[in-house]
Amino acid sequence: ECVLRRKLASLYRLVDWLGWSQSIYNHITARVSPDHDEFLLNPFGLLYQEITASSLVKVDVAGQILDEGSTQFGISKAGYTLHSAIHAARPEIQCVIHAHTRAGAAVSSMRCGLLPICQEALILGEVSYHDYSGILVDLAER
Repeated sequence: ECVLRRKLASLYRLVDWLGWSQSIYNHITARVSPDHDEFLLNPFGLLYQEITASSLVKVDVAGQILDEGSTQFGISKAGYTLHSAIHAARPEIQCVIHAHTRAGAAVSSMRCGLLPICQEALILGEVSYHDYSGILVDLAER
């Protein structure tokens, strides 16, 4: 878990460096183990550039905080709701990145969505969509 924490903290900083972060409103999670429904999530209130391995929060898919990390910030309910749904439904997925990039916003605003018209679009594989209905905090939407 220690190595995973360092890798995830590094990924947060890389995503920020690439300009893919949006203040504190994105999330990246990593499954702790293939045998458990536990994942690491950023504490709500830290910028991506401020996240460290020790500040990451360990939570299970039921919402129980197992390790609050080095801060007292807790987690984003919206981030937990989205990522817990994915980790619960797809146990083979180790990492989930939720970003608000300009390119992503442009594609999501098109009725046709992401078209398989270039190499980059094809390597993404299967893409899923969820109709936007506001900040995702209703657990029933999982």
